Amino acid sequence: MEIAFTKMHGAGNDFVMIENLDGAINLTQEQVASLCDRRFGIGGDGLILLNPPSTEGTDATMIYYNADGGRVDMCGNGARCFTSFATINGVGTNERVSFATDAGPMEAIAKNGAFTINMTPVHSIALGQTLSTSAGEYTYDFMNTGVEHVVVFRDNVDDVDIVREGSAIRYHESFPAGTNANFAEVQDNGIIKVRTYERGVEGETLACGTGVTAVAIAASFTKNHPTPVPVVVRGGDTLTVGFDRNGDAISNITLTGPAKVVYRGIVEI
Repeated sequence: MEIAFTKMHGAGNDFVMIENLDGAINLTQEQVASLCDRRFGIGGDGLILLNPPSTEGTDATMIYYNADGGRVDMCGNGARCFTSFATINGVGTNERVSFATDAGPMEAIAKNGAFTINMTPVHSIALGQTLSTSAGEYTYDFMNTGVEHVVVFRDNVDDVDIVREGSAIRYHESFPAGTNANFAEVQDNGIIKVRTYERGVEGETLACGTGVTAVAIAASFTKNHPTPVPVVVRGGDTLTVGFDRNGDAISNITLTGPAKVVYRGIVEI
């Protein structure tokens, strides 16, 4: 079977995008992993299907798979690419796209090349936790911003052995379902620098939207960092996280950044 695809990236976090508005395409975990393989497939941190609406009041459904073929609830950078891809395919109206995800409904605004996602509510926040791993001892913050994230603040994130330390946290018994691991540095100019080890990719990605959202919220709680929060990712782009905070309550979370088409093609599976 031949499938048309579009390769996109959001701040270096790259995805295989497939238009499936007729719902005819159903991929196995093995097929997704093969398509995301950087040597034998198209290559990507994940694969996203633009599916027909599954929830009343939405324009479409975003189905997201990690590079290993596992289906995941949400991806922030992927949601921005999904928004751009949806508008390219005529989905949505007046620069707005509403869509369902496994983490819940979302709404996005596409304007002047920037894409702002209204993120799903954060939950399961646990601050100031401690963890002992084979790679070291950590004080960390944990939360679910669509998927699970650990946030560790460091003085210099460039010194982090991201694969060794990130995998030690990702596979720790404290997280039965696994977790993403973020290492963040608050710079003198107020911009936060972050590196992320992503579950399902099993390595460092150039950006992680739900990860930078978790970092920004953790910085607000533990460092009283003002909002909106600018976060520079490994790929070099700066994403902006906005939210309202009232005591311990976080609401109206947004993520703003780029989404770009790399190329289009046909693949046989």
